Amino acid sequence: MEKRKRKGFTLVELMVVILIVGILAAVSVPILRGRIEQSKWTEAAAAAGAIRVAVRAKFAEDPTTVGAWEDKDVADVLTDLGFQSGDLTGKYFAVDNYIISSVDGNGNATISVSAPSGLSGSGALSSSGWVYTP
Repeated sequence: MEKRKRKGFTLVELMVVILIVGILAAVSVPILRGRIEQSKWTEAAAAAGAIRVAVRAKFAEDPTTVGAWEDKDVADVLTDLGFQSGDLTGKYFAVDNYIISSVDGNGNATISVSAPSGLSGSGALSSSGWVYTP
């Protein structure tokens, strides 16, 4: 008698594949969530850079006014910086999330960014670059 050749996978083979896929998913999901949050903070870094450039330009025009902007909400000086009401409103961050923490003698500003609802951490743009703290 001739034995029939069976085609297909055994139950054990299928269970091993499901186990491997489950392990890969368990490892990758937390990593991807962290990357998604970092990408949202990239919006804040870009807007903080625009604010910093605007502060530097305003400092070139009038250093005494900009020197008084220590711990100033960006919303309070929005028009002085040349922005219109919706210019700094992104998908995740609004103008209320940005604060001019300090301005040095050369007009270089440090911009602090607070997290909106749904995100955690904080960010700051200074002369040393963008720093995000989860």
